[in-house]
Amino acid sequence: MAMAAGATMIGALAACGGSGAGGAGAGGGGEEPQSIEDMTVGVAMPTETSERWIADGAAVESQLEEAGFEVDLQFANDDIPTQQQQIDQMITKGADILIVASIDGTALANQLKAAANQDIPIIAYDRLINGTENVDHYVTFDNYQVGVQQGTSLLRGLGVLDENGEETGEEGPFAIELFAGSPDDNNTAFFWQGAIDTLQPYLDSGVLEVASGQTEMDQVTTLRWSQETAQKRMEDLLTAHYGGGKEQLDGVLSPYDGISRGIITALQNAGYGDTIEDGLPVTSGQDAEIASVKLIDTGVQFATIFKDTRKLATQAVEAAESFAKGEDPEANDTETYDNGKKVVPAFLLESDIVVAENIEPLLVDSGYWTAEEVEAGQGD
Repeated sequence: MAMAAGATMIGALAACGGSGAGGAGAGGGGEEPQSIEDMTVGVAMPTETSERWIADGAAVESQLEEAGFEVDLQFANDDIPTQQQQIDQMITKGADILIVASIDGTALANQLKAAANQDIPIIAYDRLINGTENVDHYVTFDNYQVGVQQGTSLLRGLGVLDENGEETGEEGPFAIELFAGSPDDNNTAFFWQGAIDTLQPYLDSGVLEVASGQTEMDQVTTLRWSQETAQKRMEDLLTAHYGGGKEQLDGVLSPYDGISRGIITALQNAGYGDTIEDGLPVTSGQDAEIASVKLIDTGVQFATIFKDTRKLATQAVEAAESFAKGEDPEANDTETYDNGKKVVPAFLLESDIVVAENIEPLLVDSGYWTAEEVEAGQGD
């Protein structure tokens, strides 16, 4: 299946040098780099409506400050003009480096051009910024693998795969529906492709069936990753394809915990039961948000994908430190992330599937959440 435009995976390209400030290092082309203590990093985050992005912002800010930087952290409330204005202001106020988690990966070309004109290195954070050569580095998780893990967790929940990822011989058929993330987020296509590549053999063999017939990414996206939008779509799907004695729904591919909670609410309201044991369809997720971790712990949501934002923040800060020294940050992928203008050097981190049985070792023992927070379904 073809990838969405701007997110094409490329297997044989070398990283291209951009005209952004990172090519010369912070402090301007050929000039002696400033000391970190004299530098300000502008950090543009998309929203405070998701606890995941609140955690990212806090982790990046605290680690940058520990490294000695001044920090200008801004959240844009998922409003594109607001994020554009915030980045403009960061540049005007003299930011030396920018870390940007974009709302719309195609909407910041003018701002990044202005930054490049002032030799300000730009680090794309978790979401690739598209359509501009003025992106110097990208820190993220292996987003295709995240999608593979989402598809795998759904198959595990249905009993098609065991806990080791081995086929059980279960032939179904299982009725599933598919959800994808926001169409303006570059990561959406990677998540989708990893998941659909994992599920497609079982769709082809008849082990899985999609009653709605909605199996293309552009049919199943969820603008701004909205919980409410996902709930409404799930309600519509149930009414159109699963009501009045029609087949029961067995599972849902969900790309994000907020979307999962909207889906689960619609399913519970439709009488599917309060827990998976009661008949609630198996639902995947992503981000290990504490409300969904509690749902997993109590048998309501089956799984989520844990992307440790502390590690992502560390990688962003290390990239900022490299730029501050006039050096290129470490990259472990120089082929995959083509933004339509260049292949952006990237550093990819690994993620984990969380189910009820491994909440403690993955999330509690690592200090990401406490046992009390999991029990309450709320962070401190």
